[in-house]
Amino acid sequence: MLTVTAGGEVVGTVLQHRRVLDPAYLIGRGKAEEVAALSRSQRADLIIFDEDLTAAQARNLEQLIAAKVIDRSALILDIFARRARTREARTQVELAQLRYLLPRLTRRWTHLSRQVGGIGVRGVGETQLEIDRRIIRKKIARLSSGLQSIEKTRKVGRQARSSAFRVALGGYTNAGKSTIINALTQSTARVENRLFATLDPMTRRYRTRQGRDIVLTDTVGFIRKLPHQLVASFRSTLLEVMEADLLLEIVDLSYPEYEQQRDVTRNVLADLGVHDQERLTVYNKIDALAEGAVLQRARRLEPQAIFVSARMEFHMDDLRKRIEEMVQDDTVERWVNVPPGASRFLSRVHTLAEVVETTCENGTMAIQFRASRRNADRLMQLLGKERPWVGN
Repeated sequence: MLTVTAGGEVVGTVLQHRRVLDPAYLIGRGKAEEVAALSRSQRADLIIFDEDLTAAQARNLEQLIAAKVIDRSALILDIFARRARTREARTQVELAQLRYLLPRLTRRWTHLSRQVGGIGVRGVGETQLEIDRRIIRKKIARLSSGLQSIEKTRKVGRQARSSAFRVALGGYTNAGKSTIINALTQSTARVENRLFATLDPMTRRYRTRQGRDIVLTDTVGFIRKLPHQLVASFRSTLLEVMEADLLLEIVDLSYPEYEQQRDVTRNVLADLGVHDQERLTVYNKIDALAEGAVLQRARRLEPQAIFVSARMEFHMDDLRKRIEEMVQDDTVERWVNVPPGASRFLSRVHTLAEVVETTCENGTMAIQFRASRRNADRLMQLLGKERPWVGN
């Protein structure tokens, strides 16, 4: 699927079981020669390994097979590079590519003869490889600084939405997250039946029947063995998941190995530090099921989950109702007495909560606000730090 998404055509596959990976060829010289023969017979010009290759392994394999050799991480990075549209996505992808390339420069360059010393040359006898590494490290530093600037802008946006109940959608790539947001909010964001169609967070807002604002955010999809360079580069984007009040865990039930995809999603979330968040599992694409037994089994194993078809809008009202119930359960209203001098609290209460009523008697201000439990606790802690107070 990754190869097709990248625009390639799969003409053959080879599987090998090994207890120990070969340090020179990963799969051993004999198996590599078999792959070389197969590639010649099929006229294949690209060999893709499902495991990460070291620089030495890739060089040895290319010399033996006489075709371009890449690994899974390089393939995924190529897809991300094709999908990147916004400045943030392009910066994140380029940073991940450079981090991937840096330890593999030894196989990229053949002009490694030592250079003469002189004006403008850093160090006598510095090799071209050392110069290239230094250039890449400088570019990595520049891109990292640029991402920090972008993250500040994104943080301001998150703060502006702090009073709303934030719902993040996480799941395996192509599970239908964008389609679910479109169905919930009646929006018309572009969706595609392909891997990694969405790289940038997509945010949509809608109001519940109880009058509470909900912000839904779609994020980049996960995948098995996601390159760690991408996880590091897209960490600012994935903060939308980490800071949400509710996480919708989207699973493509029509995929034959949906349980494996679900477990990959949960493992990635755990690696990101998402452990104690409120979450709801949503099984999507029930309209594409070939056998009803798959749905029955999933319902039996996870009775608290919601089963929908976002594309056909089957049972989407059930999902809306469950989200609104969880919002209602998470919403609290509190009266607090605000002493003079608590200016920071007054500023934050309008950001993190909805102010319902304000009164002032005998020089004492009292505020009634409505907020999520987490935001209400934040406000109480802030007010306690600014000055001793009495709350009702």
